Amino acid sequence: MSEIILHHYDTSPFSEKVRVMLGIKALPWRSVIQPVIMPKPELTPLTGGYRRIPVMQIGADVYCDTQVILAELEARHPRPPVVKGADWAVNLWADRLFFQTTVAVVFGEIGDNVPAAFREDREKLSGRPFDVEAMKAVAGPMRQQWRAHAAWIERGLGNQDFLGGSRPSLADIAAYMNIWWLGRAAPEAAHGLLEGLTKTIGWRARMEALGHGRREEMAGAEALEAARVAMPANPPSSDPNDPSGLALGAMVAVRADDYGRDPIEGRLVALNAERIVIARDAGELDLIHVHFPRAGYGVSAA
Repeated sequence: MSEIILHHYDTSPFSEKVRVMLGIKALPWRSVIQPVIMPKPELTPLTGGYRRIPVMQIGADVYCDTQVILAELEARHPRPPVVKGADWAVNLWADRLFFQTTVAVVFGEIGDNVPAAFREDREKLSGRPFDVEAMKAVAGPMRQQWRAHAAWIERGLGNQDFLGGSRPSLADIAAYMNIWWLGRAAPEAAHGLLEGLTKTIGWRARMEALGHGRREEMAGAEALEAARVAMPANPPSSDPNDPSGLALGAMVAVRADDYGRDPIEGRLVALNAERIVIARDAGELDLIHVHFPRAGYGVSAA
C-alpha cells in the first residue's frame, strides 16, 4: 500500500511543513485530523505512545517527526526534487532555534487565551511549566530575535523567488513554517515584525500559493484498518559500523532529545546515520514499523 495518510490538525505548524511538501509535489493524500491534546486513541496504537504531530502513515509503516516524513516523501516521490545542499541543517535551525523564538512570541501574544487543558498537555509534553507570565516577560527580547531570524530569510532570498533558487526547496519549507504560524496565530505581531522585509513578504505569498496537494478526508478508524491489513515494507539498510553498538533484533527504546521524550519501545530492524526503525507488535493491528530520524533522537537498549 502506498497511500499517504497524514495524521495532523490544521493549526499545527509542523504539519504545515508536510502539507507544503505535498503541495510542491502535487501529491494526493488522506487527511486524518487528530486531537490537539492527549488522549489520541486513534493515533497511539500506530506509534506506541509517540504523542507529537504530525505522523505519516503508509500502510503499516509509520513515520514520526517531520524530518523523517519529508525524507520519505522525497525518496518515494523524487520529482520535483526538493532537498538540496545543506537543507537538512537549515531544517534543524528552523525546527529548533527559530521555532522556539516563535513559540515565545506567539504565546507572549495569545497566552492569556490558551485553555487550561492545552497548558496542562503542553506541560506534560515539554516537561516544564507552561508559564504565560514568563513568556510575556521575554516577548520583547524574543520579538527582536524573531526579526533577526526573519532577516536571514530576507538576505537569503537575494534576487531569487525562493531560498532554493527558482524553485522551492526544503529550506523554504522549513523557514516558512515559522512565518506561517506567527501570521496565523498572532497576525498583528507578524505584520509588525515583517515590516520592511519586502522580499520575505512576497516569498510568503509564493509559498502559500504552492497549496497542499490533493487532500481527501479520512476517518481515524479507516487509517487503523489500513495498517491492520498491510505489512511493513522492507526496512532501509543498516550501518554495520554504527557507533551505538546495537544489534538488529535487539529490544530498544527511542526518545526525542528535546521534548515529548516518552520512550517508544520495539525490536530494532534498521539503524543508520539517517534513520531508526523499530518493529512493534501492535495487537489487533499486528506488525507495525515505526520510523524516526537519527538527528534529534536517541536509541538505547530497552
